[in-house]
Amino acid sequence: MCEIISLKEMQPGQRAYVKKLLASGSIRRRLLDIGLVEGTEIKCVGKSPAGDPSAFYIRGAVIAIRSEDSRNVIAELIEEGNQCNEREPGTKVIALAGNPNVGKSTVFNGLTGLKQHTGNWPGKTVSSARGFCRTGRHHLELVDIPGTYSLMAHSREEEVARDFLESGEADAAIVICDATCLERNLNLALQIMEICPKVVLCVNLMDEAEKRGIEIDIPLISERLGIPVVGITARKKATLKALTDAVDKLLDTEKCQCCTISSDLAGTEQEREDRKVTELVKTAEKICEGAISYEKAHDLRDRRLDRIFTGKVWAYPVMLLMLALILWITIVGANYPSELLSTGFAKLQVKLTALFQAAGAPAWLHDMLILGVYRVLAWVVSVMLPPMAIFFPLFTILEDAGYLPRIAYNMDKAFKCCGACGKQALTTCMGFGCNAVGVMGCRIIDSPRERLLAILTNNFVPCNGRFSALIAIIAMFFASGSISGDFGAALILTLLIVCGISAALAATALLSKTLLKGMPSSFTLELPPYRRPQFGKVIVRSILDRTIFVLARAAAAAAPAGLIVWILANTVIGDMSILDRMVCLLEPAGSLMGLDGAILTAFILGLPANEIVIPITIMIYTSQGSLADLGSLAEMQQLFIENGWTWVTAVCTMMFFLMHWPCATTLLTIKKETGSIKWTLMAALIPTIFGFIVCSLIALVFQ
Repeated sequence: MCEIISLKEMQPGQRAYVKKLLASGSIRRRLLDIGLVEGTEIKCVGKSPAGDPSAFYIRGAVIAIRSEDSRNVIAELIEEGNQCNEREPGTKVIALAGNPNVGKSTVFNGLTGLKQHTGNWPGKTVSSARGFCRTGRHHLELVDIPGTYSLMAHSREEEVARDFLESGEADAAIVICDATCLERNLNLALQIMEICPKVVLCVNLMDEAEKRGIEIDIPLISERLGIPVVGITARKKATLKALTDAVDKLLDTEKCQCCTISSDLAGTEQEREDRKVTELVKTAEKICEGAISYEKAHDLRDRRLDRIFTGKVWAYPVMLLMLALILWITIVGANYPSELLSTGFAKLQVKLTALFQAAGAPAWLHDMLILGVYRVLAWVVSVMLPPMAIFFPLFTILEDAGYLPRIAYNMDKAFKCCGACGKQALTTCMGFGCNAVGVMGCRIIDSPRERLLAILTNNFVPCNGRFSALIAIIAMFFASGSISGDFGAALILTLLIVCGISAALAATALLSKTLLKGMPSSFTLELPPYRRPQFGKVIVRSILDRTIFVLARAAAAAAPAGLIVWILANTVIGDMSILDRMVCLLEPAGSLMGLDGAILTAFILGLPANEIVIPITIMIYTSQGSLADLGSLAEMQQLFIENGWTWVTAVCTMMFFLMHWPCATTLLTIKKETGSIKWTLMAALIPTIFGFIVCSLIALVFQ
């Protein structure tokens, strides 16, 4: 994927091509003088110790540029090994545009063979993906720009789409429309026809239109627009041949369409824009008049389902039941593979130890690498992989079926009361898999204030990394290992998640009245039709794109953590190790919160990955110099009870798992998304303060 960013966002080692200068006046002239013209290749070679300015290699020289100036340079990242570097001479650049949720990424995948992630809800893609395909006569570079309803940009994805289309890089544009709501989609097509010399209108989802009794006169639409119009079903790759043939024919002709929507220039900019939109709607209406017919009530099935999923009686119970069901399937399904992985890693550890001994490696090196780094990695993989491999596909099926936008719709009023918008519910759902992914997903929120609210409160939702610890504690102190016990554990975990979401709403309301004052912005979100999920693709892509990606990132953070923990546990000062001294130092604060010094120390050292908090706690309790793994939950429970755990300790530990600072990966993501150390620190402090208060109150009342 080739991401469009500003120079300010570039990191050392990244390369990019200059796309556009936003600056004007003397700043623009200075940037041009140092060689930052369109198409220039640049490389970020470093940042000053204070983080600003940054140094860039430009046309043979290294030049330092302040962030206030570099943010005015829009560039396209060059990713190593990416197909973006494979443009052949004579390649034609084709922009793939369209409203959200019209199957644009499916068309892109079908033509290029790439695996751009698709989902049945709007606002997923913020950057532009690129890929290549060959037609009968041309080599095409397809640019899948973010889905947008208009080129009159009001959000980040709309800005990216508009800037690319206005840059003039595209030789032609393919505008994807939904056959079931073509008239509305034509607004964007008409805007693109005004600025792009050659346009093909691709009417997708013809199969769904047929099922709903919608008939479209494609030739008549083409005649009225004056451009090629092709009807396809993107899931059926055979239908894409008609699209590539139309693109071939259009590229071979010199004729270009010209579409101008007349609009009175009088009045303010907002008034002119309003008149322009009105003219677009009327024009689209005239084009479709007599060209589209409806034989029957085509949305009857969706309305019936919506009475269940968004109705007053069933909406919230169904949401909770669905969450509990997914968690129960995850808990039950993850137990056995997790045990197998743990056993396998233990056997591999024996072989690695034998290998070290055979090589004559010193004991300290073996302990540091095997008992420190390897054991942490083994724990993270065996604990994280099975739940993620189950949870992500289940979550993606809901996404692909079109249910997630309904959650945002159901939750909007609650978020509005807190000064936010319902789209935050979507990013909250994404946080269940990984909070870092949830933070990145906040880009779909248009308002900068509400986007920041969503970022700061996303960590109140437990990610997959925390599920394992929560499940283990619930199983030890509140549920048996039977099927009914597993379902009880799922219900308790659901209750904890509800507590987390409630805390997120409370934090959002507090921030809206203090640091981020403001009124909630308008909320519009398309509720797409319910569709049968593509189960095979969902399972494969959710495992490869999400599970492996998140697991690799967690492992990368956990490995150095294992090394640090081993060093702290084995470095003795006086008569105590550094780790034991940390425990003693934190004992008063831990006791106040219903925990103890060992648990609080484990939380701090678990910053790189939440998965290692429990094993670090076990290591401290057993006074071992390496990460410990007990044979069963019963043994773990007995160890905890011997070290003073009660049901109150278990509840406080679970609540602090729910509400404490984000992991290192999420914090780095927050820094990248906000560009601010201040807000990154706030994202760490807010849930921690909530966790401290809640745990202290529980301990005060029940201990």
